[in-house]
Amino acid sequence: MTRRPLQLAVALALSGMLSAAGAQSLSPKQQYAADSKRIAARLSEDKKLCAEEGTSAARMQCTRDAKSEYDKHMADAKAALKAGSANKATAACHECGKVLSVSVADKAGEGSALGVIAGGVAGALLGNQVGSGHGRELATVAGAAGGAYAGNKVEQRMKSSKVWTVQVQYPSGEQTNFTFDHDPGLMAGDRVRNANGSIVRN
Repeated sequence: MTRRPLQLAVALALSGMLSAAGAQSLSPKQQYAADSKRIAARLSEDKKLCAEEGTSAARMQCTRDAKSEYDKHMADAKAALKAGSANKATAACHECGKVLSVSVADKAGEGSALGVIAGGVAGALLGNQVGSGHGRELATVAGAAGGAYAGNKVEQRMKSSKVWTVQVQYPSGEQTNFTFDHDPGLMAGDRVRNANGSIVRN
């Protein structure tokens, strides 16, 4: 690097120290705007200094070095803007949390009167085929009762479904479980936020 771009680097370092001192009172966007303005002003000044170099080769090299320093410091300013915006968003989001775990389990379905009746009729018909006289009547009743129970259980199994439980921890340390009747597409470590009584990816 030639002597003149070195002046730019020193000036930018000093302005960066001043910028950091005043960053407390500026938003990330305001800080980025201020930094960009300072960096652009220093580049403009350095180009004027480069124009005073004795040869065209020296002028070109000086300008390239100045632009390289400009690009580097602009990249640093953009990185600071991104980090500052992310920190601000995280601090402001009290309803944001992190997924601790996602589990899936089978949920038994609920039997209805239809299953009980259908099972009872089928059981009664089968029971009616057993024995004769009073014994047949007892077998019919027993078959109806057993059929009703079996019919109810069969219907519950047919209506069974899966349920996903997502455990979320918030910055306060509080943990809450959210249930879904479909795969929410989340995994441990994902960032989420509250929305309409449930959660969505943040």
